[in-house]
Amino acid sequence: MDNKPILIVDDESDLCEILQVNLMAEGYEVDVAYSADEAMKKDLNLYRLILLDVMMPGMSGFQMARLLRAQGNATPIIFLTARDSEEDRLQGFSLGADDYISKPFSVRELTARVKAVLSRSEKAMVKNDTTLSLGSLLTFNGLTINLSQMSASADGEPLNLTKTELNLLILLLKQRGQVFSRQQLLDEVWPKDVVVTERTVDVNITRLRKKLGHYGQYIITRQGYGYLFRWGE
Repeated sequence: MDNKPILIVDDESDLCEILQVNLMAEGYEVDVAYSADEAMKKDLNLYRLILLDVMMPGMSGFQMARLLRAQGNATPIIFLTARDSEEDRLQGFSLGADDYISKPFSVRELTARVKAVLSRSEKAMVKNDTTLSLGSLLTFNGLTINLSQMSASADGEPLNLTKTELNLLILLLKQRGQVFSRQQLLDEVWPKDVVVTERTVDVNITRLRKKLGHYGQYIITRQGYGYLFRWGE
């Protein structure tokens, strides 16, 4: 078993103690933080899983998750919360959550779901730096692409991108700062058996920028060369 600890982030001390004791009985190392602010002071890359309450004083669990993903931290997250509406669940998953457990819950249920998330996470194999693994995320500030689910969100709101638009965004975001000619984008994104013109690239880039809202400004046109994703000067 991986010796990295699990982190519980919840302001209910009694619940933290119960979860810690039971998870340790299953052989896990467990740390506790009683607020998101306290948790953010830790090196969160050292944890194999974060059990994260949503409603806490100060920074909420959703805010913490959004900040982690913006920083490129892909540690699996299971939200623990009394907020169980469909909208809340969708928001949680759009932030990159691996599971969402509504309170109250049984310790047996939580333990089983912890095992399931860790099993999926630890079996994901990365063959090279372009391989998509379960739970892998590509992020820029509040812009997040879940590569395993092939979905994207901006500041926690799902983006309704076509397959072509999403693949364009993935390519540009993965290789920030690199200029791609229109022909290179056609070769990388469009199927080989589809005949399209370079103008098609321009149309899709325009649509993608519009859907990205204020993040669209980072897709830059290099006149005479092509497009790139650029942050800052």
